[in-house]
Amino acid sequence: MNIKIAIADDNTFLISTVKEKLSFFEDLNVKFSAINGSDLLCKLEESHNLDLILMDIEMPVLNGIETTEIVKQKYPHIKIIMLTVFDNDENIFNAIKAGADGYLLKEINAKDLHDGITETLNGGAAMYPSIALKTLKLLRNPIDFNFKDVQEDIKLSEREIQVLEQLSKGLSYNVIAENLILSPGTIRKHIENIYKKLQVHNKLEAVEKAKKNNLI
Repeated sequence: MNIKIAIADDNTFLISTVKEKLSFFEDLNVKFSAINGSDLLCKLEESHNLDLILMDIEMPVLNGIETTEIVKQKYPHIKIIMLTVFDNDENIFNAIKAGADGYLLKEINAKDLHDGITETLNGGAAMYPSIALKTLKLLRNPIDFNFKDVQEDIKLSEREIQVLEQLSKGLSYNVIAENLILSPGTIRKHIENIYKKLQVHNKLEAVEKAKKNNLI
């Protein structure tokens, strides 16, 4: 079985990470990747011989939820799994409404990602247990999310933003320290402060939240 996959994500480091996870399985074949929804739609026009798309939500130009809706209208045979950092209610609700076939978090391990892909292609819906639980609650108590996103008031120093920009490129603490002419210990302290201010637990969440709030 040769499962043809595309990846849509504006972070090339994360695309590489996902490709690496998929490379462990001979039945998975990444045909192409796209850096945003618009880029994906252009590539699909050239070739839509795909089985499944792994779709990020927070992307510039055209986000993952808007893109999912368009892809489902034009190419209903293609399954879509949202692969994102955030599991908030609004994203889950809007992704399902747009036609997403599954919803997984980027921290997923290679085997669970493979299982989620095959499960979705066999007619199931790949979801983290926590997301499945939230989905059930949303179905029982529908919420009206038809309002504009309100950006949070997050204050980062100029140096913290520089560190975040370096982090978003997938660089190690030591490389960031060299680039900014600081010690690795100072970089760790900045990252600790960034996590506190953004109320996140890892660099993936930090980068995604910073992008969402136009900090980087």
